[in-house]
Amino acid sequence: MKKKKRILVIMGGTSRERAVSLESGKACIRAIKNLGYKVITFDPLIKSFNEIDPKKIDIIFNALHGKDGEDGIAQTYFEYLGIPYTHSGVISSMNAMDKVISKKIFFKNKILSPQYFFLNKNKFSNKLLMKKIIKGRLKYPIVVKPTCEGSSIGVRICKNFMSLIKNTKILFINYDNLIFEQFIGGQEIQAAVINNKAIGAIELKPKRKFYDYKAKYLKSSKTEHIMPANLNKKKYNEVLNISLKTHKALKCSGVTRSDFKFFKNKFYLLEINTQPGMTNLSLVPEISKYKGISFKGLVKKIISNAKINKY
Repeated sequence: MKKKKRILVIMGGTSRERAVSLESGKACIRAIKNLGYKVITFDPLIKSFNEIDPKKIDIIFNALHGKDGEDGIAQTYFEYLGIPYTHSGVISSMNAMDKVISKKIFFKNKILSPQYFFLNKNKFSNKLLMKKIIKGRLKYPIVVKPTCEGSSIGVRICKNFMSLIKNTKILFINYDNLIFEQFIGGQEIQAAVINNKAIGAIELKPKRKFYDYKAKYLKSSKTEHIMPANLNKKKYNEVLNISLKTHKALKCSGVTRSDFKFFKNKFYLLEINTQPGMTNLSLVPEISKYKGISFKGLVKKIISNAKINKY
């Protein structure tokens, strides 16, 4: 592939994951400069996507996380501008970010995932919630979370109906749609796919109640990372195969990270991330490093997959 001279790194943005996106962007900028490209930075919080001049940019490196960066919105602009961009396309990003749509795709492709239902704020009542729990055969603990949020933001684990009602009402203050899911115990396993190849799986042992935002991004939370994941060879290969199957089922591009729980000898897929973190504590760089791929090498692989007219 002919080397492009100018890469626009888009970072920051308006989501609740802004701080992490800025960290990802900074780390990627260093690597991109080391690869010999000219780097231009862009923050959608400060400027509109419409201000990007296609004549001055060869590739867009998307380092955004969360709303408006990971859900197909930014990707729509990139397609309109006609600039090759990294990571997944418009529909893949939208489907992966929406937990209800992605669940339907998982089940359609026979990928095991926790049982669930969802509720809209305008239709919510205690009676309907109880009815849905019974119909869905969900048992406590039950996880409630926003349908379109990343990095475990807004995730609540509820041990009884009173706790579920309380947390549901709190979340409905900021969100219109919530997903309710059977809590699955067991090992926390995350697997990475790069350019249609599953490269490895890591196990996480959070010191906190679960692998939440703080456990992901704060060193002080002291989450234990086990690479490779503590699984026998057969199960390790199985989770890699499921992660690749998921990546392909959603027609993703470039890099993705799939999050699983391994419980009673079965993998339960929780979600797939189309814009995984690229910080010092991030998992895809850690998995890549174990496989002999440096951070610079990882960024190079992501850039090599930049294109337009994605699904």
